[in-house]
Amino acid sequence: MVKISTRYIADKIKDAIDRISCKAEESCRRALMQAYEREDNETAKFALGVMLDNINLAREEHRPVCQDTGMVVVFAEIGKDVILTGELLQRAIDGAVEEAFVTLRKSVLDPVTRINTKTNAPAVVHTSIVDGEDVKIEIMLKGFGSENMSKVYLLNPAQGLDEAKRLIVDTVAQAASNPCPPVIIGVGLGGTLEKAALMSKHALFREIGSPNPDPTLDALEKELLDKINGLGIGAQGFGGKTSALGVFIETYPTHISSLPVSVNVLCHCSRAETFIIRGAMEGEICKA
Repeated sequence: MVKISTRYIADKIKDAIDRISCKAEESCRRALMQAYEREDNETAKFALGVMLDNINLAREEHRPVCQDTGMVVVFAEIGKDVILTGELLQRAIDGAVEEAFVTLRKSVLDPVTRINTKTNAPAVVHTSIVDGEDVKIEIMLKGFGSENMSKVYLLNPAQGLDEAKRLIVDTVAQAASNPCPPVIIGVGLGGTLEKAALMSKHALFREIGSPNPDPTLDALEKELLDKINGLGIGAQGFGGKTSALGVFIETYPTHISSLPVSVNVLCHCSRAETFIIRGAMEGEICKA
């Protein structure tokens, strides 16, 4: 058993927020460059060039890559041989968010009163217990121009996979230029309503260009990506070859009488990072 302080985890999260608010995920930047190189629609190519310039300037000058600095989403996998010490993990993460957002736009508020929390906290934190003595953190700054375009459908199983595919593509078609395309699409198939939604968000942490380890899902991702790019929405809605940079699918067994489908839309700029705090490594463990 190892002890890891939640304050130590929070400090790592604070540092990550500082980085990713000003830095698009590298596979995202590469995908945009590839889209720029193959684009022959002049207006769309110009838009892609502006996106790349913005990403590069944000990195060089350490400025937010988007004015919507988003809501902090954290997936925390905690090894079963880890003892977390100090304050509650949620409270520690919220403290890290408050510290990190001193100079960033604060967009989080009460859903009823619409009064701003003035800290950008709380974060949305999902925890799971896994084997081992490490803590894995996946963190994303999720903007809501894209989040608002996301959908959850509960299908009759008789509608089948073909209807699920149609709805996934149609979600992107309806979103059009609103989520600042080319978009990245996370899909959750199966489980329950909330499980499908959770999977569709978690799928967005996949590296763009990475194959799905399941050959059937990999083929389905490629099929959906081709169909979405065939919509002709293009960069910022100006048309062209690239309406999406990637489609990523996660699945879970579901009830015989349903087919949950969740589509989580992400804008062209993925602000995400994954890191592992290795409890067994000297210097990484933070004992109470």
